Amino acid sequence: MSLPYAKLVEYYAKIEATTKRLEMTDLLVCMFKETPPEDIRAVCYLTLGRIGPEYMGLETGLADRNIIKAISLAYAASERDVDRLYKEKGDLGEVAAEFSAKKGRRVSLVGFFEEVEPLTVREVYDRLVMICRYSGEGAIQRKINTFAGLLSRASPNEARYLVRTVLGKLRLGVADMTLLDALAEVFGLGREQRSVIERAYNLCSDIGLVAETLAKEGVEGVKRISVQIGVPIRVMLAQRLSSVEEIFKKLGKPVAAEYKYDGERMQIHKHGDEVTIFSRRQENITYQYPDVVKYVRNYVKATDAIVEAECVAINPDTGEMRPFQELMHRRRKYGIEEAIREYPVKLFFFDAIFIDGQLLIDKPYPERRKVLEQIIEESEHTCLAQAIVTDDPKELEAFFEQAVSEGCEGLVVKSVRPDSVYQAGARGWLWIKYKRDYKSELQDTIDVVVVGAFYGMGRRAGTYGALLVATYNPDKEMFETLCKVGTGFTDEDLKRLPEWLDPYKIPHRHARVFSKMNADVWFEPARVIEITGAEITLSPVHTCAYGVVREGVGLAVRFPRFTGRYREDKGPQDATTSQEIVEMYRRQLKKIA
Repeated sequence: MSLPYAKLVEYYAKIEATTKRLEMTDLLVCMFKETPPEDIRAVCYLTLGRIGPEYMGLETGLADRNIIKAISLAYAASERDVDRLYKEKGDLGEVAAEFSAKKGRRVSLVGFFEEVEPLTVREVYDRLVMICRYSGEGAIQRKINTFAGLLSRASPNEARYLVRTVLGKLRLGVADMTLLDALAEVFGLGREQRSVIERAYNLCSDIGLVAETLAKEGVEGVKRISVQIGVPIRVMLAQRLSSVEEIFKKLGKPVAAEYKYDGERMQIHKHGDEVTIFSRRQENITYQYPDVVKYVRNYVKATDAIVEAECVAINPDTGEMRPFQELMHRRRKYGIEEAIREYPVKLFFFDAIFIDGQLLIDKPYPERRKVLEQIIEESEHTCLAQAIVTDDPKELEAFFEQAVSEGCEGLVVKSVRPDSVYQAGARGWLWIKYKRDYKSELQDTIDVVVVGAFYGMGRRAGTYGALLVATYNPDKEMFETLCKVGTGFTDEDLKRLPEWLDPYKIPHRHARVFSKMNADVWFEPARVIEITGAEITLSPVHTCAYGVVREGVGLAVRFPRFTGRYREDKGPQDATTSQEIVEMYRRQLKKIA
């Protein structure tokens, strides 16, 4: 029997009310203990505010105006009344809850109360998937009608969370790893077995599949989950350092160094002539790059392959690399052929994950690179990332200068030790970014998440005058404020910001944001921008690495400035980490000394 949806949203209300991760995990444990194995997959997706794994791109396609129509239809209310209440409350979930409460129990024509069949998790999930898949003429009306049918049977609490789920605004503050922690506790897994389910998740990118397999087949079943062509694995990420001495100290000698190209990272899957391209955020971007599909078919000499490459915009007249912002013109739904002509690209391949039946992630980097060399045919549009292997600091520094002079951001320096495996889903010390920003006193730019905003004054009245931005702390799964940035924005930026940020506006600080400042407006951690500044300082106001360097204080950027780069290629958890800021601060102190 399926879990009553009322029981699920009862837990959601409790989770939403806490900002403590341990309490949140305890509530998730209780929730999973009440969940039948047949429902656990759907419960995982719904709790994360999704309809399926991210790579599937399942979206309801319903916006605020459509939900207003659905509420009107479900509760026999005028759209004007629904709209009026929405303007008052600012949350369509609360609007639906209020109309549901007013409706109460329905009375039939003969005077008896009608028994409304309770909603179950299975029915809700199946209907939401159905809504996502409606297409063609009349699809929007069918979506509205189907959703109105769910609302008409929902209690106030159910209606509240149904609407928030459909609009992508559930915002419970639950992260993937918190769900894995809860699942491990429910099924009595120790540390070693916990690593088994995390590895499976990193390989299949589907937390619902991992949970369902664990519930039905146990840990042994989870161990059988592996890489599948057409399903992205979670990418390996790099730490950062700013001197060759520190890099050699961390990685030993020798090291491999590759150009860090200023492009879009792609995970490319090939099965015969079928090619699928995923962004680092697991978005399927194949349709935006038909030229890349052709290059992969022609120049990747393997039947089945999962490889990684940096896609860089190229000046067709000179062959020189264009900056990242130029490549973003390729991110469009229409005019793709025109974009291909105006912004041609070249692929620089840097890793091989799976080739013709062989999973390579547990192989050391030199072996993976050798396989890559064997299957990539170099052409005008495809080549390997330029690389050297060296134990000489001067040679590494010279290679860095060469990379920067050719339009790259710097280097990615990689371990060549026997343990230099591909750490899917991890930001480890096997890869280290080495890059500098010569335009500022800070040695590097910082990718930050927008968590709040302050209203502008004077010339900036009517828009946001400054943004509250944060780094990511993966150990605590929290976003910690780093600074308030109001410099570097053009008039065009100031006009764009409300439209870019307002879909993520929430009425209170997000549960995963640690802030001592009170912003005028709060946002769900979703949007990433790039900033630079003068230096990193101790701050009693900001919470980045709070208490790590000195008790009672965090770290902040002095004189922060927006660089003009909207990092739409990065998710919030891809932002600069709080630990990276600590390391930048400590390196800065050494140089002052």
